[in-house]
Amino acid sequence: MKCHLSSKRNGIRQPIEHKSFGQTRNKSTHRLSRIISWTLVTEQPFFAEKDAIIDEKTGELKEDYKSNKILALNKVGHGTHTSDGAFKDYTTSEKVRSLLRELGWKAPVVPQSMYIFKQAKIGGEVTSHQDSTFLYTTPRQTCVGLWLALDDATVDNGCLWVRPGSHREKVRRQFIRNPEHFGETLDYKKGTGVDRSQPQMIFKQLEDDGSVGWEGKLPENLKDEGFIPVPCKAGDLLAFVGTLDHLSLPNKSSRARHTFQLHCVEGEKENVTWSKENWLQYPEGVPFMEL
Repeated sequence: MKCHLSSKRNGIRQPIEHKSFGQTRNKSTHRLSRIISWTLVTEQPFFAEKDAIIDEKTGELKEDYKSNKILALNKVGHGTHTSDGAFKDYTTSEKVRSLLRELGWKAPVVPQSMYIFKQAKIGGEVTSHQDSTFLYTTPRQTCVGLWLALDDATVDNGCLWVRPGSHREKVRRQFIRNPEHFGETLDYKKGTGVDRSQPQMIFKQLEDDGSVGWEGKLPENLKDEGFIPVPCKAGDLLAFVGTLDHLSLPNKSSRARHTFQLHCVEGEKENVTWSKENWLQYPEGVPFMEL
């Protein structure tokens, strides 16, 4: 499978209404509490930047952000593509459908989408990771990310950094539902013999040859470890497979870096299965959106 970094001009911008804040497990943001994954699709929770928060326990915002909460947002997700409006129109557009097939996907489906704000001054880092860690499929990895820049993304305001060639590597770990919390069925409601005091999600190590010493962190020297920046213009689209090692640095500039991101995988029509261990699970009988 080749690594595709494509440029397409499909820019959209959608006003965001103020809603209640959620919590996320990203290092750059307020830590995940106990949110069942389906609510992250149906209720569209908003996630706040950690530097906009006074108290992690209460989620109270700093005074500077109370009058304009949107400036405190890290992201909204993970089902923005499921509601009528600009995000769904874009996701189901012929341009997106034809691009995925041009890249080799035959029966793509959409497990999740995110609007990332990367706010000026406080936009947090996103540590090095492979998307397939969180969007794992069997018997092969089929995740592809479509990263649409809604603002110019530069080295100063937190553009992507990628490690060329890493798309050929195996997935190093998988973010899974913890069987000690959910039980053997991995179903929150049906699990038996569980310990709810245990963390909901854990990382399962899959591959570790010692070559990557920055898993879940930022390498001390990006360029020495083979990372390169990928600046792009508003309206550009970056497309890359789920095994590509990538990250973004904090945004300390005076300019925000908004993006809309889709993550797609091959569907069951291509004999590809969404892992039952994955953190994100739709209710039985509710399928992913087909493209």
